[in-house]
Amino acid sequence: MLSQKLQDALNEQMKNEFFSAYLYKAMAAWFESEDLPGFAHWMRLQTLEELCHGEKFFNFICEAGGRAILLPIDGPQTDYESPLAVFEYSLKHEQFVTDRINQLMTLAKQENNHAAEIFLQWFVTEQVEEEASFGLELKKLKRLGSDGRGLLMLDRELSQRTFMPPTGMNITGA
Repeated sequence: MLSQKLQDALNEQMKNEFFSAYLYKAMAAWFESEDLPGFAHWMRLQTLEELCHGEKFFNFICEAGGRAILLPIDGPQTDYESPLAVFEYSLKHEQFVTDRINQLMTLAKQENNHAAEIFLQWFVTEQVEEEASFGLELKKLKRLGSDGRGLLMLDRELSQRTFMPPTGMNITGA
C-alpha cells in the first residue's frame, strides 16, 4: 500500500521519466537537423529507455495499489549550440533525475515501505549507469574539440548503440 505522499512522489517521478523521453527525442531531432544520424540514433534509443523507466513507475504504482496519474509535461529545450552542449545539458538532467530518485528512496525508507525501496533500488543502480554513459560521451566530445573528422567518427560509433528493454519489462500491463 502506498501513502498519498509516496504515491504523489512516484507519479511526479513517472512524469520526470516521460519528460526525459520527450527531451531526448527533441535532442534526436536536433541531431537530425545537424546531419548527425549516429547521435540522433543514440538519443532515439535513450528515448526508448526513458519510456521504459516511466512504464516501470506506472506498473509499480498500479501493482502497489496506488493510482498512476499522468501529469502534464512541459516542452523540452529544442535548440543547442553544439553536440557538446547537448551532452552537457543531458548530464545535468541525469544528475537531476538521480537526485529525485535519491529523494524518493529517502521517502520510502522514512515510510518503511520496503516494496518501494526494493523497486527504487533498480533506479539507484540505473542512474549510476546513466550518468556514466552520458559522462563518457561528454568526455569524448571534449577531447575532440573542433575536430570535424573526430565528430564524424564519433557519430559513426554512436550509430552502433543497441537497446534491450529491462528484464521483465511488461509494457502492456497484462
